[in-house]
Amino acid sequence: MLHTFAVYVDNKPGVLNRVASLFRRRAFNIESLTVGHTERPGISRMTVVVDTDEYGSRRLEANLYKLVPVRRVDNITSAPSITRDLALIKVAAAGADRAHVMQLVEVYRARVVDVSPESLVIETTGTEDKIDSLLEVLRPYGLIEMVRTGRVSMVRGTTTPKRPGAPRESAIEPSASGEASAGSV
Repeated sequence: MLHTFAVYVDNKPGVLNRVASLFRRRAFNIESLTVGHTERPGISRMTVVVDTDEYGSRRLEANLYKLVPVRRVDNITSAPSITRDLALIKVAAAGADRAHVMQLVEVYRARVVDVSPESLVIETTGTEDKIDSLLEVLRPYGLIEMVRTGRVSMVRGTTTPKRPGAPRESAIEPSASGEASAGSV
């Protein structure tokens, strides 16, 4: 089963490597990994998706807490959440095919972000299934290139999931001396 973790970490060089190395050492394959800034300066949020059982997810969560740059870990697998993926897709589209591709893009609520004489670049966001479906209908026209961000998830509502014994919300505030420059994770 896929388990999704929201991992809050210090925004410092080498943190991503330390977290990814933990998964490697424990022989877990990361299905998806996204990292970005949060609303708090000096703190980044990783959304990590791993295929494991319940025992493995509890073990991973406990091991993540042992890493010094990790401030908080939330297993949001069973929490009501919003999950999205972003994709840029370059499709061969010349002549009459261009109109067909643009109609498909409209149906999927995607948008064309670049046009060249022989191709279109399409931007789409949504669930992984929606993006996979769009790829399948575009495949006959000729997929030239594609890139996807990976899954990002956020719990619905005004609170974040808490587990017994987890650090409180204030535990993810960076120390005055621990702030790093943007983009260093």
